[in-house]
Amino acid sequence: MSWRIDQFLYQKEKPFWVKVLLFPLYLLSLPYGGVVRIRTLLYSKGILNSKRLPCPVISIGNITVGGTGKTPLVITLAKELMDRGISVAVMSRGYKGKGSTGPFVSDGKTVLLSPEESGDEPFQMAKALKGVPVLIGKDRFTNGQLALERFGVRGLLLDDGYQHLQLHRDLDILLIDSQIGFGDHDLLPRGILREPLHHLHRAHLLILTKVEHPEACRPLEKMLQELHPSSPVFHSHYETRGLIGPEGEREELPSLKGKKVLAVSGIANPHYFSFLLKKCGMEIVREMAFPDHHHFTPKDLISIQENAKGLDWIVTTEKDMVKLRNMRFGHPPLRALDIEMKIWEEEEFYKRAMEVF
Repeated sequence: MSWRIDQFLYQKEKPFWVKVLLFPLYLLSLPYGGVVRIRTLLYSKGILNSKRLPCPVISIGNITVGGTGKTPLVITLAKELMDRGISVAVMSRGYKGKGSTGPFVSDGKTVLLSPEESGDEPFQMAKALKGVPVLIGKDRFTNGQLALERFGVRGLLLDDGYQHLQLHRDLDILLIDSQIGFGDHDLLPRGILREPLHHLHRAHLLILTKVEHPEACRPLEKMLQELHPSSPVFHSHYETRGLIGPEGEREELPSLKGKKVLAVSGIANPHYFSFLLKKCGMEIVREMAFPDHHHFTPKDLISIQENAKGLDWIVTTEKDMVKLRNMRFGHPPLRALDIEMKIWEEEEFYKRAMEVF
């Protein structure tokens, strides 16, 4: 039930009873906001120092909780840089990873940690990025030194790094979910903001994600330009490429139309996931939405299989497939939606990203 209440945090307009319910969280957001402001001020005044690595560091992050598309952008940007002859490594904190014996999720050739050890998103990046080392750990300065020494990369991508002020960044890319924006502009835990909105000024590039048509989000873009007029605003969308199974099985786009599916997700915005499935022509008969970063249990598996009876596929996200891949599914089979992030203003965006090298 709690995840249903959590969904109200993302809404701009809330019923009065929800506002009353969330009032205690508003009181908690006041000291949280004070700590965030003081910490940022200490770094901006040089009282606390950011460490600098001897190579370009690009951060991909956000100012809100929930999925804005950081992982897909890290994958897309890493592939593009590699295609242009620039070797990079990815550094992530490894959210909800347990019991890892070292920082290396991948050495660029072999995936060395399980998703349980590394966290689902670092594992997903390691699987998707051939030739790109992926490291996890809170001390990303030390991990950056390890990546430079061991792999000789020319640059580093910092996954979810906007709040990681301990490390100097040469380019800060900030992602904003165009479907949600900033909720009702309240800080955690009352709202979805990790930092006050005026902290947008640290970003060099802003990207609105999940934009089907750039002209559809002009009000949000106008607000961003008022808050941070010096940063260009780009737009991105997801290009669906079909379905993929746990063992690499593929279902191409033409075969998806009319298929009856159960949509299973453990992400911040399950509605957009459902939108993408429908856009591919699939018929969503039932949906099961779990909390973001949910660890699926045997009980969940039984419930999923019960809800999937008589359907063609159980369809989940690539992030959730990482955690579901070892569970035994009979019929219908399990598939993940294969997506790729695309920047509408692709040429200009990559031109900006390349300037730091």
